[in-house]
Amino acid sequence: MTVTNDRAAGADPLRVGSARAAAEHAHLEALLRCWTRETGLPVQPGPLQVALPATGLTLVTDVRYASITGWHRFGPVRLQRTDGADAGPADPVLAVALVATEAIARGGVLPGGIPPGELADLVERTADSVRRVAAFLAGPGAGAHPSDHPCGDAFLDAEQALLLGHLHHPAPKNRDGITPAEAAAWSPELRGSFRLHWFAADPAVVSHDTVTGCPALAGRDTAALFADLAEFADAHGRILVPAHPWQAREALRRPRVAALVEAGLLEPLGERGAPWHPTSSVRTVYRPGTEVMLKLSLGLRITNSRRELTRNELRRGVEIHRLLDLGYLASCTAAHPSFSIVRDPGWLAVDDPQRPGGAKLNGLDVVVREVPEQISELRALVGLVAPRPRRGLSRLGELVTTSGLDPTAWVASYTDLVLVPMLHLYATTGIGLEAHQQNTLVRIAQDGQVVGGAFRDNEGYYLAASRLPELLRARGTTNSALMVVEDRIVEDRMSYYLLRNQAMGVVGCLAVDGLAEEPELLDALTGRLRAALPGLAAAGPDGDRLARRWLTAATLPCKGNLFTRLHGIDEVQAPLDAQSVYLDTPNPLINR
Repeated sequence: MTVTNDRAAGADPLRVGSARAAAEHAHLEALLRCWTRETGLPVQPGPLQVALPATGLTLVTDVRYASITGWHRFGPVRLQRTDGADAGPADPVLAVALVATEAIARGGVLPGGIPPGELADLVERTADSVRRVAAFLAGPGAGAHPSDHPCGDAFLDAEQALLLGHLHHPAPKNRDGITPAEAAAWSPELRGSFRLHWFAADPAVVSHDTVTGCPALAGRDTAALFADLAEFADAHGRILVPAHPWQAREALRRPRVAALVEAGLLEPLGERGAPWHPTSSVRTVYRPGTEVMLKLSLGLRITNSRRELTRNELRRGVEIHRLLDLGYLASCTAAHPSFSIVRDPGWLAVDDPQRPGGAKLNGLDVVVREVPEQISELRALVGLVAPRPRRGLSRLGELVTTSGLDPTAWVASYTDLVLVPMLHLYATTGIGLEAHQQNTLVRIAQDGQVVGGAFRDNEGYYLAASRLPELLRARGTTNSALMVVEDRIVEDRMSYYLLRNQAMGVVGCLAVDGLAEEPELLDALTGRLRAALPGLAAAGPDGDRLARRWLTAATLPCKGNLFTRLHGIDEVQAPLDAQSVYLDTPNPLINR
């Protein structure tokens, strides 16, 4: 498919006008991307009409850029009546209500239709998201150059660069229950920082695990590490537990936590110590110069889920760490030495002694994450490709331009050094990575070239069920904390996260920035995937199967965030085989 676009046709609504106007347009664009993708409505250069017969209205716009990868750009959006009369400019909150009404009238995409109350919930969340993005676009990080970051930290700059959020989500920046004053401290987009809230817990109500010998822990277990990080000395034999200030406030309202406090088993100590900086996930915090990051529970709904840690998630990072130490992933490491897994060497959680087995209390738990070596070279992919409204090129576009690099060569190197190692890991072990843009780190040299990559996040490890026996033999155990699902489901998830979300994000970003045409960039990507097939085939049973599917299938699975949200699915709590709404959509790698 060849697409002709005129990126310069008219003023770009994201680059002119107020922060509020740019925020509203960004949400309209995201809604249109969701609806066109999830309903199969074709997007071609020129006028676009989204008919909504349930309300007798139509959303009309011009397509500024029709993207093979789904990174469409649209002009101003207006409403039109059935008689063709103009009904004025579209507001994103009204537009999402109209689209949701249409989705309900169509019965949704899952059996049973869309549950009552989900329309109102999505409308409320969209309104909140618009307000927050407007604040972000007017804030200190909106127009800044990476070198202007107050911490002088390029890694942190990329972590805090995601101003618009997920480009295929109707309410990407909704965060229930945070006031504007709190948002200034807790939002990565506003370059916030805050002190952690600390609890002192009786050892009888604490569980924790630590991988011994981890350099980041310097011989300490998790409890000893937290005692050092706390920077105060009034624990009196108790274990110090860090928490996000919002989470601490919320947890203390819960009866089971309040009972521990009343019994003297848990004492809230308040906010103390040096400030930490929120990263792109909001709940993972980083402090330059500290040997670890902390992944905290946070009961806020962010995109589709409340972000409280589960016990399996806590155990998952430690299990991967021990597999790495056993050499289980050695063949992948040997084949791709510039690719790494960011390790999570410890965790700690508060338990409820009144429940059988001392079951974990949801909310007061934390994962320890190592700070990777040479972190100054690492950039979160999500920050590299994020649009920069009211400014210009993305950070990736600016990097390629100022370094005088060939965009197609950059994509080829990225494919070799970031994407293919993830496929190789799956081929050799059956471990599939939930490597979306936020979980993918790109190692970049001073000249702007890709020189490696890394994956992070204990939440995002799938294991193909066919490979479970060999993993258990390697570990010498009878169970695993990884998300064990059918091979088909692992490959469906990887097709979305690795290809559709991650790799197509790189291609779409460079193309929308006007630095290359999508077909050229996709040719570079597919060329390197084909070159990798022999190595993948040799790496494990049918090791090249997934890459060949990407190169030949007419359609591939794609997550539908709009319908996932409308059907009320919490991706953390839902069964693994029904975590989200998945749809078959055209494969961007073929039939161009």
